[in-house]
Amino acid sequence: MSSRRDIPSPDLVEVADEILAERAIGGDADAFKALIVRYGSLIRAYVARIVGSLTDADDVTQEALYTAWRRLPELRDPAAVKPWLMRVASRHAFAHLRHRPPTEPLPILDAAYPSTTEPETVAVRNAQLTALSQALDNLPDQERRCWLLREVGELSYDDIAKELDIPRSTVRGKLARARASIHAQMEGWR
Repeated sequence: MSSRRDIPSPDLVEVADEILAERAIGGDADAFKALIVRYGSLIRAYVARIVGSLTDADDVTQEALYTAWRRLPELRDPAAVKPWLMRVASRHAFAHLRHRPPTEPLPILDAAYPSTTEPETVAVRNAQLTALSQALDNLPDQERRCWLLREVGELSYDDIAKELDIPRSTVRGKLARARASIHAQMEGWR
């Protein structure tokens, strides 16, 4: 249940990310709450796509946001708080995956999709997501991470390069290979 304390003050809703991040670095919990309100749903959806479970996504997201709060002083560019939060969430999500049994496949990526009451639509969407999940399972780890960071996490090529500690040109190449592989594997769904 939400309390009045969980809602950032209205004056913070329109404040720029950079200012909120600077205030949060200085210890302003309300500024950090405003960032969570602004990006929490995106982070949760991104994490859910990686871990495959809303329950796990909630736990991983909470851990990631707690880590972000503790590590805010390490944020070098307050204007880049969104990609920084996504990187923190990404690290937590992939760490969560590493602790799963190796025989478990990449989860079906349906956690972020709203449900519908049309059985045919649900069946088709689930089959498509199963095919996408299998296509992602077939990718090398770094290509899969590049694809997820770009397509789900909405990070820029530069941010992906920083996250994976690889050159931007390598990110471009890995994304191109991942997209081509997924495109070929999903051919039957077009």
